Amino acid sequence: MRDASIRGVRLAGHKSATTMTDIKTDKTSAPAEVQAPKIEFPCERYPIKVIGDAGEGFADLVIDIVRRHAPDLDVTTLTLRDSSNGRFVSVQVAIRATGVEQLQAIHIDLRATGRVHMVL
Repeated sequence: MRDASIRGVRLAGHKSATTMTDIKTDKTSAPAEVQAPKIEFPCERYPIKVIGDAGEGFADLVIDIVRRHAPDLDVTTLTLRDSSNGRFVSVQVAIRATGVEQLQAIHIDLRATGRVHMVL
């Protein structure tokens, strides 16, 4: 099969990709920036996924920190998932997000533990 990256060639069943030349911008301004979707607050059932080192008490640590900033956290929304090698674990909860400041504070406190590798 020939290289499908040639402009204008589209494989059956595949959507064409947008290239930088396809993005229209005002020639007097800087290139267009991709913006994150806007979130309207309060946001019910806002998902927070925390990935960290597997070990005793990780889920409890995440719950305690999230509860500081979202006291109405419903622990029935908690989902745990181990990595394939068992070295990491992800903890996902859903909160009622009240604003960007709350989400940033949760992120900062989780990262400060030293056990958290990623917050999504």
